Amino acid sequence: MFKGKTVAAILAVVLLWLGTGQAQTLEDNWNDFLHYTKIGRFDLAKGYAQAVLQSNPDAVKLLALSRANPQGFEILLRVNELAPDPELAQLSGKILDIIKQGRFTNRTDPVIIAEEVRRLTSTERGWFTAVKRLQNAGEYAIRFMLDAMADDTRKDEFPNIVEALPHIGRDAIRPLVAALQMKNVAVKAEIIRALGEIRYPQSQGYLKYIVENDSSVELRQLAQTSLAKIDPAALKVSAAHLFYLLGEYYYDHTQSLTPAEDADFGNIWFWDPNSGQLVSEKVGRDYFFELMAMRACEWALKADASFGQAIGLWIAAFFKAESAGIEKMPAYFGDRHADPLVYATTAGVEYLHQALARAVKDRNAYVALGVIEALATTAGEKSLLYPVGSVQPLAAALSFDSRAVRYSAAIAIAAAGPTKSFAESKLVVRNLAQALGQGPQGDVPDSDQWSQQLADSYALRAADVMLQLVQTRNAVIDLSPAQGTLVSAVNDKRPEIRILSGRILAHLNSPFAQRAIAAVALSETNSLDVRKAAFESLAISAKLNGYMLIEPMVDGIYALISSDDTDPELRGTAAAAYGALNLPSQKVKDLILDQAKS
Repeated sequence: MFKGKTVAAILAVVLLWLGTGQAQTLEDNWNDFLHYTKIGRFDLAKGYAQAVLQSNPDAVKLLALSRANPQGFEILLRVNELAPDPELAQLSGKILDIIKQGRFTNRTDPVIIAEEVRRLTSTERGWFTAVKRLQNAGEYAIRFMLDAMADDTRKDEFPNIVEALPHIGRDAIRPLVAALQMKNVAVKAEIIRALGEIRYPQSQGYLKYIVENDSSVELRQLAQTSLAKIDPAALKVSAAHLFYLLGEYYYDHTQSLTPAEDADFGNIWFWDPNSGQLVSEKVGRDYFFELMAMRACEWALKADASFGQAIGLWIAAFFKAESAGIEKMPAYFGDRHADPLVYATTAGVEYLHQALARAVKDRNAYVALGVIEALATTAGEKSLLYPVGSVQPLAAALSFDSRAVRYSAAIAIAAAGPTKSFAESKLVVRNLAQALGQGPQGDVPDSDQWSQQLADSYALRAADVMLQLVQTRNAVIDLSPAQGTLVSAVNDKRPEIRILSGRILAHLNSPFAQRAIAAVALSETNSLDVRKAAFESLAISAKLNGYMLIEPMVDGIYALISSDDTDPELRGTAAAAYGALNLPSQKVKDLILDQAKS
């Protein structure tokens, strides 16, 4: 809803239209908007800004108006950035979005680009004009330029396009390196030369791949020359390693690799061998870098199948891409392309730890969590505490600032049933205890999308693995420090947690543990299922640890057993627990005589 002044401004604009007998043009509204903004009449400026937007303006025409009035465009930018009036700033932002759309439409128009490629073969002035416009088109110009170079009917244009190709600059590299897969040796040679002239490290891996693998001696020599122009030291580095470094740059969102700012997507370029042309697929900017990191890793593995570091980076990048909330992966993935967890569980633990080390270093909870879940599925004790350099990534994850990561790491380590002591065992117990007692909010804020469902899931998983530890009498992970949490958990609102906590306590040699179980079993406010489970746990505790109850508790159990009103199943489990306590013979004698008929 608009405020009163804005409504008045719009009415003023409407009255002006009626008074002049005709509606204002886009140019009129644009100029009036800038005029009233400049003199500080924001109430009227908002009305004209709204008029611009409501006219559904042609983006290219609005772009032309902004270019015709550079000072006015600066005013628009300042209003949007400084926000002297929040509502006007919001309207200005919408106008800027349309101008940006016009800029993109104008520079990527295929008809215009094709015309400018032909203009390269005209006059000297025409060549310079065309180069400037093709630079503006950036990556979109390359397909048209390569098509013309490969066209036998346009041989006279070839030298002029070749001369222009490196002038397109850095934006040309992604489509140019994709086109290196073409079969046309003459055009391929010029691409290699152009990459050397552009002198940007993004193309180093592709050039070194040609040096190492191309069947043409001429192309290998050309690639070597171009690579030396970019960085002579790269000649001593393998293509696989250069691709891996490129993948890391993409993974880290290096600013120089950012796609053009006038679109909300990035292009991933491919060479189509069937059509003999470049093709592109639009992908969201929020996961463009990760997909490009994956492609760089794939090229690293093509260059050297044994270059395992690329696998760890590829897995991390795939999880990171998934974290963007992609509903549907790009079409080039194919319908049968698996999700990252499938690849992670298939990969060896060495590569998973590489990915985890990266996630821990970057504090990326989503990647860390995905990798840990894969490790928990596939890794054993020895491989879980695998070192990467001087760090054990999974142990480091126990101190992560995301509780989901901490809990998952603790559960994974505990589930492996470690047999050799390690420094972080107390951290494992602490995280298991926190997971067991954690509610939907938690006491420490973090970046997790925490919920009751997630809290329940981790509590159950922690309880299950703790029970596994005590049942196998694990000597490395001592759950005694978690006794307080377990005693509280037998009174948890969640029945499953109460039952599992009682079973865990049954294995702890502690009077407090045994008495907490008995209290649950004796409480009439608890359900029959919870009470029966508690008596079963009490029987286990008594068998393992002996009799540690206080007298009133024993009397309470005796009263249940001796009463005809007690549920038969409850009475049976209570009797089993009573017997397991191995009480003095006087108690058993009383029970026998109390039921005697003579």
